[in-house]
Amino acid sequence: MHDDRTLVEARLRRVLDERIRPAVYPESVPLEVAVWHAPGEPVPVAEGLAAEPEPVRVGARWGAPWGTSWFRVTGTVPEEWAGRTVEAILDLGFDENMPGFQCEGLVYRPDGTPMKGLNPRNQWVRVGAPAEGGEEVRLHIEAASNPVIMDYRPFRPTRLGDKETAGSAPRYTLARMDLAVLDETVWELVIDLEVLGELMAELPADAPRRWDILRAVERALDALDLQDVGGTAEQARSHLTGVLSAPAVPSAHRVSAVGHAHIDSAWLWPLRETVRKVARTTANMTALLDDEPEFVFAMSQAQQWAWVKEHRPEVWARVKKAVADGRFVPAGGMWVESDTNMPGSEAMARQFVHGRRFFLDEFGVENDEAWLPDTFGFAAGLPQIIKAAGARYLLTQKISWSRTNKFPHHTFRWEGIDGTRIFTHFPPVDTYNCSMKGAEIAHAVRNFKDKGAARHSLAPTGWGDGGGGTTREMVAKAARLRDLEGSATVTWETPSAFFAKAEADYPEPPVWVGELYLELHRATLTSQAGTKQGNRRSEHLLREAELWAATAAVRTGFPYPYEELDRIWKTVLLHQFHDILPGSSIAWVHREARATYARITGELTGVIDSAQRALAGEGTLPLVFNAAPHTRAGVAAGGAGPASPEGRTTLTARPGGGHVLDNGLLRIGIDARGLLVSALDIEAGRETLAPGRAGNLLQLHPDLPNMWDAWDVDEFYRNTVTDLTDTDEVTPGHDGASVRVVRSFGGSRVTQLLTLPPGERRLVVDTEVDWHETEKFLKLAFPLDLHAERYASETQFGHFFRPTHTNTSWEAAKFEACNHRFVHLQEPDWGVAVVNDSTYGHDVSRTVRTDGDGGTTTTVRASLLRAPRFPDPETDQGVHRFRHALVPGASIADAVREGWRINLPERRLTGAAEVAPLVTADRDAVVVTAVKLADDGSGDVVVRFHEAHGGRVRATLTTGFPAAGVEVTDLLERPLADTEAPPLDSGRITVRLRPFQLMTLRLKRA
Repeated sequence: MHDDRTLVEARLRRVLDERIRPAVYPESVPLEVAVWHAPGEPVPVAEGLAAEPEPVRVGARWGAPWGTSWFRVTGTVPEEWAGRTVEAILDLGFDENMPGFQCEGLVYRPDGTPMKGLNPRNQWVRVGAPAEGGEEVRLHIEAASNPVIMDYRPFRPTRLGDKETAGSAPRYTLARMDLAVLDETVWELVIDLEVLGELMAELPADAPRRWDILRAVERALDALDLQDVGGTAEQARSHLTGVLSAPAVPSAHRVSAVGHAHIDSAWLWPLRETVRKVARTTANMTALLDDEPEFVFAMSQAQQWAWVKEHRPEVWARVKKAVADGRFVPAGGMWVESDTNMPGSEAMARQFVHGRRFFLDEFGVENDEAWLPDTFGFAAGLPQIIKAAGARYLLTQKISWSRTNKFPHHTFRWEGIDGTRIFTHFPPVDTYNCSMKGAEIAHAVRNFKDKGAARHSLAPTGWGDGGGGTTREMVAKAARLRDLEGSATVTWETPSAFFAKAEADYPEPPVWVGELYLELHRATLTSQAGTKQGNRRSEHLLREAELWAATAAVRTGFPYPYEELDRIWKTVLLHQFHDILPGSSIAWVHREARATYARITGELTGVIDSAQRALAGEGTLPLVFNAAPHTRAGVAAGGAGPASPEGRTTLTARPGGGHVLDNGLLRIGIDARGLLVSALDIEAGRETLAPGRAGNLLQLHPDLPNMWDAWDVDEFYRNTVTDLTDTDEVTPGHDGASVRVVRSFGGSRVTQLLTLPPGERRLVVDTEVDWHETEKFLKLAFPLDLHAERYASETQFGHFFRPTHTNTSWEAAKFEACNHRFVHLQEPDWGVAVVNDSTYGHDVSRTVRTDGDGGTTTTVRASLLRAPRFPDPETDQGVHRFRHALVPGASIADAVREGWRINLPERRLTGAAEVAPLVTADRDAVVVTAVKLADDGSGDVVVRFHEAHGGRVRATLTTGFPAAGVEVTDLLERPLADTEAPPLDSGRITVRLRPFQLMTLRLKRA
């Protein structure tokens, strides 16, 4: 029996490959082809259609990297093909890899109407079904010669990732341009045999069902005349009817297929190319919806929908109709599928605000789910944000990529830092590019962790990453798997329909508390420092711009820049996409991102300056504008006034070399190597640094991960380390409160300024790195004399705790993690914070000293720079500036305050009078993250805040303007019907918040 099975399976493979698939198009005639190569960036469609092409033959080379070529194909359907199905086969030179990673095309009619996209798995364009015979064919192809960047063998540095370095040599060979007859019976036979062959391979060797299929396939192959496949295909199919009609068992797993094309908004292609990828995919999907009545397609990322609306109005009209029919589904409700670890609190909220509002405004659709199949882990604050946006569910796939620990659930409730729980699903198919292969569906069944309690799972079906979407072959396979013995059942459904069924099926799933940490791609917290700094600084500039513009609008009638802020927010949100902010895109993407952030900085600085000048008026009174959410130097949060005197700092020589900084609160010892050897909390009499260890220590590691260069840092990087202790210069700073340190290593140079500000309990470390290393990892270390089993790491709207030990594989896997503005370590009566202005990656480790008192050293290291060579061979080369601060004696409240302070430096100008805040809170635990005017233009003031210390709080908010009413709203500034508004009494609002609770208030102006 074993030999019979093996023989039949081998026979099936060969006959399919060599006889049946080639017979799908039994007759063909060549088309005439001409081409015009656009001279630069893509041109408007009308220009491409009007250009005069030159004749070209199949076999010709074409396509400079990132170029656009307009092909015109013409021909005549032979008269003898009348009554048959005819298609144009248009092969631009595709290989057999996934769509989206090579050349692509969009086919137009002569009038400029887009028809469908071309890719390796979708090379056909329907001409007639049936054809009349004799009709003239004229098609235009906008072909993108995007180069192959990633071939997985392994990753190699390439200059193809930027049009400025990619050269001009053609990349592709024109392969096939034909009119052909489609034999639909043979095509159906191919699908029959693929489905049965794939199912047979997944069934147990001794399963009767497997042998039923094998014998049916054998009979079908026997009935097939290999010299007349078309003439005998129907007879062959008749032998498969019985095994294809056998129904699934009642207990079969149920797969909800959702047509999908996960399109990276930028990755191995620039943003401008994604605009065209989306157009190709949506053209294909709307056409497929017309042909397949049961098919449903879902697309996330409101930005991509907006691109279709702006750039392809003809496709947009088809999309809108399909949405109205309920079959082309807006999914996810975010502006892009962003990273969720690094975006700040407000930015994460605005992802949902702008995404959901777009779908509401355009279609009246409000999503129930967050849709993030490819994001690299999920921050612990996200469940509350999802709920506050009005959603109930989360879908992702990426956690299945974890390398160390297998996540224990596929369907569960995820609990965030404030206690909010979100019904969450990880598709057990373990891909967001499901193609309906039998191996994929069988894997989903075997892999599903919740057997016996639930039996629904979702399969995002279609080619993704670079686009492409679902194919007619996938739809045909799904039709055969709808109710097929031996397989899970497959039904096309919308995401909301799946989640409703899954939740009803599993009303009490298990609960997972805390972050969903991806045990892979940890280096995305550090790669492309310039992009990450641009994001962080843009987020804080937006806070300032909204705050001061709203204050000025209420106080002076300043014109609030609604449209400008809306546009800038959407630009910042776009660049939080999970291959841009994480630093895993090609050089072109990050070059453009740096330029975009520079432009945004200029625009927002202009808004801030104008608003502050309107508030200050003309005068000579020195004013300090404080945008941080806590009083600073006597200036109220969100207000402006004269700063209080801060005391002084002394600088003296240190015995044995180096310098001592002292401001009466901290005494800082810096040795002759420029290293921090003492940080004494004078009041507590407590030394911050571990005995015999030095802080402000730059450490350099080799860094060549096993595979994903820009994405990964593998744990073995820590096996080798070089402490950078040699100095070129250690001298007093010009301000008398700082020490300047200069070091050189390799091809790089570091200049640091260590400053102890008067009257403050923090040592500020400004680091400038002129970085010219390759495959290295630079860390900044602070070894602390502190025993703590866990540490706090800031995330959206609060913080959460990670262990400092490695008791289990789960803790050990978190050897590189994300924080926002601070990490904080605490003994019962004393703590330390390390705050930053632009870094995210860090590690915390704990060792027991073997000499002296045998105490514990807990080392905090901030990740500064990497130097991967793929996909950008020049990653991070050049000058970078970072600011960190060490805060001895810090409580969690101090950590929160200092984190905001270092990211929102004060602004100084002269004016006529002090500026009172629009809103103040009487408890430091209540942190205001946004003060703005309502997006609807009503002039209402919107205030968003949260409890930031991890405890319950009762606080009073006081308005600095006449307030006529208050409403509690969702993130979209809509009243929450089931939430009672807090009382408003003479401008005072009393609120009660649970730990880390987020609240948004809308204040109506009198």
